[in-house]
Amino acid sequence: MEIVILLVVIAVVALGAISGLLISGRRKKKEVRPPQGGAPTITAPPAEPHVGEEAEGAPEAPGRTVDEVGLPGATEAPLATEEVVEELPEAPAVEVPPPSAGRLVRLRSRLSRSQTSLGKGLLTLLSRDRLDEDTWEEIEDTLLTADVGVAPTQELVDRLRERVRVLGTRTPDELRALLREELLNLVGTEADRTVHTETSGVEDRPGVILVVGVNGTGKTTTTGKLARVLVADGKSVVLGAADTFRAAAADQLQTWGERVGARTVRGPEAGDPASVAFDAVKEGVDEGADVVLVDTAGRLHTKTGLMDELGKVKRVVEKQGPVDEVLLVLDATTGQNGLVQARVFAEVVDITGIVLTKLDGTAKGGIVVAVQRELGVPVKLVGLGEGPDDLAPFEPEAFVDALLGD
Repeated sequence: MEIVILLVVIAVVALGAISGLLISGRRKKKEVRPPQGGAPTITAPPAEPHVGEEAEGAPEAPGRTVDEVGLPGATEAPLATEEVVEELPEAPAVEVPPPSAGRLVRLRSRLSRSQTSLGKGLLTLLSRDRLDEDTWEEIEDTLLTADVGVAPTQELVDRLRERVRVLGTRTPDELRALLREELLNLVGTEADRTVHTETSGVEDRPGVILVVGVNGTGKTTTTGKLARVLVADGKSVVLGAADTFRAAAADQLQTWGERVGARTVRGPEAGDPASVAFDAVKEGVDEGADVVLVDTAGRLHTKTGLMDELGKVKRVVEKQGPVDEVLLVLDATTGQNGLVQARVFAEVVDITGIVLTKLDGTAKGGIVVAVQRELGVPVKLVGLGEGPDDLAPFEPEAFVDALLGD
């Protein structure tokens, strides 16, 4: 019995000794021994390399070097993250458009390239030795094809018949002078083609111009180009982006305004157009601007409700004073469809002037005559290209000379 107890005691003592050795070994592994001969060394993190300098003592590491991203000498791994200060874009330089006076004369060559088929066709027919009924029918067809319109065509043919009969012998110069005179009478030289920007009898209030028309005619672009015309003539302009139903219209108009230093008043997408128009006029009054140009929504002329809203825009604007101009933008290439549009718009708002766009891209220059007859108001501006300064005040003499290829 004593032997058994002794063996148990020896086993317990042995287990205790072994456990102590294991714990002591683990503690020794966790100790950090300083190097011999001095105090422990504390290693600071490497300094961040400056732009354009190499990181001294940085180990080479595989992968893309900073040379590949613009900073030579260090590898991608140790590249420090620096705060990037984003530079704000510079404001676009304000352009100074050329003066509008005589602009149609300067652009006449562009107009004549596409319009001379009318003038040259008429001159060729009138120069025949014998002007029989077939020839006069061809003259009528030439005028109708050019969208002059039925009634104006008949008037012109009757006048030409009478004058050629009286003239007798016809030299090319005489025919050209005769045709030029009759075309000028047809286009009209007495109409007031000024774009009115001043309100008579009302002080400290800008002139207000509404620009209306169907989408696709170049209405918003025309509004921006008209701003350039007015700035070129020394006017200060505020733009009203009241076409809230076309997502890009406000952005497009604002870009045009920034180019010439004109402020653009805009509202939320699909917002109330009348509210935007009202705010634009108010802004023009507060800023002391000379002119407020309001780009209205390009309604389809078949949608009565939307056309009624256009009338609402005009009524709301007139709460601050009269509207001085309502310019209808028409695409010169649409012919009779353009006349239908003109008729419907004229029933909703009082059109005071017409802007014909894309007149350089069609041989149907007679639309100038037809639309004036349809509405009883003059063509005041014509678009002759895609350039920012290709909108020109309409000049009958320059237009007719372009038709005849002079």
